[in-house]
Amino acid sequence: MVAAAREAFAESGPEASLNEIARRAGVGPGTLYRHFPARSALLTAVLQDRIDTLCGRAEELLAADSPDEALAEWLRALLAHARVNQGLGGALLIEELERQDAALGFDCHQRIQETAHGLLVRAQHSGTARSDLTAPDLVQLVVGIALSTAHTTADPTQPDRLLTLVLDAVRGHR
Repeated sequence: MVAAAREAFAESGPEASLNEIARRAGVGPGTLYRHFPARSALLTAVLQDRIDTLCGRAEELLAADSPDEALAEWLRALLAHARVNQGLGGALLIEELERQDAALGFDCHQRIQETAHGLLVRAQHSGTARSDLTAPDLVQLVVGIALSTAHTTADPTQPDRLLTLVLDAVRGHR
């Protein structure tokens, strides 16, 4: 059901039809509502799945040969995550943040920052990232790009171009 919801939310946003999600999952609406009694519960499950995927990708990248390339690839994945999930996050912000974290079982922002920290520290130790950069700063820059380009359709290359500028700043002077 979560996979069907992920697809429906990606296509239609957080207001996607729950009946359509049930149909895509091959279950009746009653089954969907028994597992997810409120839209927010389903949104939370989808967001958790996406965060798990994002952070799981970082675990794979920690074994990559190039810490610099691993960080850049993960930041691109974070940018895509932030752009796709902006609507889900916004829909969930209607609820109290503490209730969200309890529903997720973890602080999603903290988990993303910890994930970024691991990749950033590895790049800093290899000398390919500025030593004065922090994971929260880096995450905020990427999320800022996602938010500022979320509704811009004039130039679809702008988010990646802005991220490339951030990556140049991450590397600093060599």
